[in-house]
Amino acid sequence: MPTALITGATAGIGAAFARRLAADGFGLVLVARDEQRLGESADRLKLRYGVSVEVLPADLATDEGLARVESRLRENDGRQVDLLVNNAGFGHPGAFLDVPVEDELRMLKVHCEAVLRLTLTVLPGMRRRGRGGVINVASVAAFFTRGTYSASKAWVVNFSESTAVEIHEPRVRVMALCPGFVRTEFHERASMDMSGVPRFLWLDADEVARVAMRDLALGRRVSVPDARYKAIVAVGKFVPRGLAGAVSARLGRR
Repeated sequence: MPTALITGATAGIGAAFARRLAADGFGLVLVARDEQRLGESADRLKLRYGVSVEVLPADLATDEGLARVESRLRENDGRQVDLLVNNAGFGHPGAFLDVPVEDELRMLKVHCEAVLRLTLTVLPGMRRRGRGGVINVASVAAFFTRGTYSASKAWVVNFSESTAVEIHEPRVRVMALCPGFVRTEFHERASMDMSGVPRFLWLDADEVARVAMRDLALGRRVSVPDARYKAIVAVGKFVPRGLAGAVSARLGRR
């Protein structure tokens, strides 16, 4: 049975990946900060899909939490991880200049350092076996200019593409997943008012996970789920970055 480790696994896109991979017969390692919620998620998945589920409470904004996950990703006692989904992340409710620097650094720790460290920890084993995959969850925001969030997600895309090029092993794949607005707890947790986002721009988390797994199998290095967002990204390349950033800010938050 292959094993997948998912960070930010108890809600939203992470939970959708857990359901999708369990249905596909993967054993799961679920990573999140809330131990009680992890246990509840594990119980539901085991009952519904009959797969093995480990829980690994860890705060990826801390060195201790990162070290715990790194340890699980290494091939210890015959245990291995065949798919890593770096999904943990969060947003800020305020404008860049209004956010405390400590909160910005925490975001960089989770969005960038954690993705870097966990990816580099799992890849050596995958290369030795000649198979495996890493999905780094970024965002359509990576293609626009909007504070530390979009900057950190742009780093995730660049890092994923660069790593995919350097692996030189066709059956080991690294992909950046760049969804648009997805109906999850993400915006509520960040106290964001999303009432200005048109209904047609919202995506379903389970569909995002399905498309991501399809695109990984196809060997794509960047996945943008849904034709609407593919079009938005394509058009955005021809719009001045300042204008695109202004539109993004007005659309995403009142």
